[in-house]
Amino acid sequence: MPKLLFARAPCDEREERTIRRLAGARHTPGDWIQRARIVVASRDGLRVSAIAARLDCHPETVRRRLHRFNGEGIDGLGDRPGPGRRPRLTESERSQIIALVKTTPPGQPVPDPWLNGLAAAEGEDAPGVWTLDTLTAAAPEPRSVALKCAGFC
Repeated sequence: MPKLLFARAPCDEREERTIRRLAGARHTPGDWIQRARIVVASRDGLRVSAIAARLDCHPETVRRRLHRFNGEGIDGLGDRPGPGRRPRLTESERSQIIALVKTTPPGQPVPDPWLNGLAAAEGEDAPGVWTLDTLTAAAPEPRSVALKCAGFC
């Protein structure tokens, strides 16, 4: 005979309030809401198959979520970190590098209306396209450090 699986009893009143508040929330990530609803339904006495039917998910999903909640508590409702290496650059640093790349490189000729349309370049000896060296040289200190830390140079 299969063993019945239910969510463990709440550790304290605060945990119970938090789970019920998450289950009824509207401005919380949807995965947290569904997982909290699984726990609340289990505590209300519903079996795994009934919870799966009510929440329109697979019974195995309900089992995995209940096992994880029973082992980790409220922290078990969240996602675990995904596989792979963490990004070396923050989104802010990445945005700064992209903004720099969108500017004109120092060696690229720019038309000058005062010289009858003749082109003049800021840095005559610099390349006319962005290279890693010109990006590092043109970037202010935090960006150049970000470029070096990202392993680009």
